[in-house]
Amino acid sequence: MKFTITREQLAEGVGAVNAAVPAKTTLPVLANVLLEATKDGLRLSGTDLDIAVATTVPASVDQEGAITLPARKLAELVRELPSAGIRVTTQGEQRVTIECGRSKFKLLGLPREEFPAFPQVSFDKAGKTTARELQKLVAHVAFAASTEESRPILNGVLWQLGEDRMRMVATNGHRLAKMEVPIQGAAAEAAELIVPPKALEQLRKLFSPDDEVEIGRSENHLGFRSATTVVYTRLIEGPYPNYEQVIPRENDKVATAEKAAFMAAIRRMSIVASDQTHRIRCSFGEGSCKMSVTTPDLGEAQEELTVTYEGEPLDIGFNANYLLEVMKYMPTDEIRMTFKAPERAATVEPVGWDDPAAYLTLVMPLRLLD
Repeated sequence: MKFTITREQLAEGVGAVNAAVPAKTTLPVLANVLLEATKDGLRLSGTDLDIAVATTVPASVDQEGAITLPARKLAELVRELPSAGIRVTTQGEQRVTIECGRSKFKLLGLPREEFPAFPQVSFDKAGKTTARELQKLVAHVAFAASTEESRPILNGVLWQLGEDRMRMVATNGHRLAKMEVPIQGAAAEAAELIVPPKALEQLRKLFSPDDEVEIGRSENHLGFRSATTVVYTRLIEGPYPNYEQVIPRENDKVATAEKAAFMAAIRRMSIVASDQTHRIRCSFGEGSCKMSVTTPDLGEAQEELTVTYEGEPLDIGFNANYLLEVMKYMPTDEIRMTFKAPERAATVEPVGWDDPAAYLTLVMPLRLLD
């Protein structure tokens, strides 16, 4: 194998696939990135066996071939090299010479044959959409997935594909986010898939918003492919909980507030809130929301905010962190909250969002201690 590549192109390729390389592994080859010099350029691949990423960057190839090199060391080396052409040559199956300016390095790798094969995902009946639509869904929904291992199904994001729309939903049982967008492109087969958030994060990082992305599937893998990059992920198996059951339909109390002011007040209250429950009390009445916190071994705090409120007065408790999280991802300066009762789920939605996407989040309340 023999090729020449710019430092910038090599850095871009290594950076793209490094996210799929595990920090710790018992299989040495998984700590490596696969380099394949082909007539199309340099193809780089990395995998942790759950997620696999491959990308192709321009390179001048004199001799085709392949080898795997330690991902972390290669990334560090490329970062420190001067901005000049890099010449890469293999000697045998496991040794590589890297030359750049007056610098010369010899690295030991592992043969290509030891690198695991990527999943067999068919793109024959692939749906197509823009990366922008996928990234919008991921950015507004994936944060709500659970990180606890007690309910693995909630560690994934539910992705529902329909004829003309697609929807993502994520929840950890205490907060939920749901977004639906029209499909821009060829519709995929209708499906309900549960995708690891780590894989969805790669879509945000590796694809440009204007990229057209093909979506391919096998029985338990999913593939996303653009002109230069492909991401494969293992799907999470099992039925996703019926989230529609927890979305309230009868909330008759409505508060509209300025997002930044509401979040700033919650952050101040949370300083005095319990480190265990993060509980704050919100008392909604005509024209105002009074926030208060009492923590026996720390102290107390109160603040009053001007809001627009319709309905009977309401005292309700929330985990400040969950409330802040859902508000952080609201795409507008103003938010609308709806309530039914102190023990029923509250919804948070954007106000005045001129986007075809429909976005809803909800937060389960905490019991107030009088």
